[in-house]
Amino acid sequence: MKSLKIGNLAIAVPVIQGGMGVGISLSGLAAAVANEGGVGVISSAGLGLLYKDFSSDFLEASIYGLKEEIRKAREKTKGIIGVNVMVAMSNFTDMVKTAIAEKIDIVIAGAGLPLDMPSFLKKESKTKLVPIVSSARAAKIICEKWKSNYDYLPDAVIVEGPKAGGHLGFKEEQLGDANFALEKLVPEIVAELRVFEERYNQKIPLIAAGGIYTGHDIHEILKLGASGVQMGTRFVATHECDASAAFKQSYIDAEEKDIEIIKSPVGMPGRAIISHFIEKVRDGRKQPEKCPFKCIRTCDISKSPYCIIVALMNAFKGNFENGYAFAGANAFRTTKISSVKEIFQSFLKEYRSSKA
Repeated sequence: MKSLKIGNLAIAVPVIQGGMGVGISLSGLAAAVANEGGVGVISSAGLGLLYKDFSSDFLEASIYGLKEEIRKAREKTKGIIGVNVMVAMSNFTDMVKTAIAEKIDIVIAGAGLPLDMPSFLKKESKTKLVPIVSSARAAKIICEKWKSNYDYLPDAVIVEGPKAGGHLGFKEEQLGDANFALEKLVPEIVAELRVFEERYNQKIPLIAAGGIYTGHDIHEILKLGASGVQMGTRFVATHECDASAAFKQSYIDAEEKDIEIIKSPVGMPGRAIISHFIEKVRDGRKQPEKCPFKCIRTCDISKSPYCIIVALMNAFKGNFENGYAFAGANAFRTTKISSVKEIFQSFLKEYRSSKA
């Protein structure tokens, strides 16, 4: 499998582990993936809840929590570590600035267009900036804005297709439309990025995500022009994943029919495993009394059926009466708990057999 280069970072196995919040991918999973030659990614979502003992101030606890998770990851690996930050989060700026100050290798930003992200870099910063997009148009807008406003181009771009888990950058009716399939998006975005690569003599690798589960899938998507892949769902049912045993078991127990598209308070469709909580929401039996964290810019408490960060935190702990697990379209293929090392070995074996 060809290595992935993002600027001066050489990634031995071209696999980036997807950032999964709340609490699903922290230092434990990120370090394990980095130790296998991939990019381990810490999710910054909801760290203020996980570190509420440090401070009752959500924003303050989030900054402290991110520093702690980066420190813990660095103790466990010398590999490449990234941080995933949602543009929709109200503390987006704090999280990006903190990650850069802590000299993280990569900041990955999705759930919105991170048009001002290069402004947070200092002259001495080595951190690579990688936006997540769902179309060639979004990739073009980011490249143009970053170049004209900051004389900076993305160090890489991630395209998340409609089979991804969690929040999706598509309208609900686009999710099953072949025109928006990852296999169609990859060549389109590669062609768009090539314009900027040639104009400014800078490589911008495309990383494909959403529904990639095996080494065979990696082989097929790299053939279409992607330089690497991002995978989240595949790493949930691992010993090293930071979620509770019950959260991991929800993936093992899930059948294909249990994975559905839900409406998130964030204002985007999301893919999740059906739970009692989701059923209660659909029956209109949930309504938050107040917004304790103001964590999402686009969340309107008067219209929201529930507090998403609390729901995801409950799921992280295994409480599915009051929460639910985000998951990719292939989560139902999970049958057992494995180690991250075993999963990487299977990628390489499957990839080689696809080449043969």
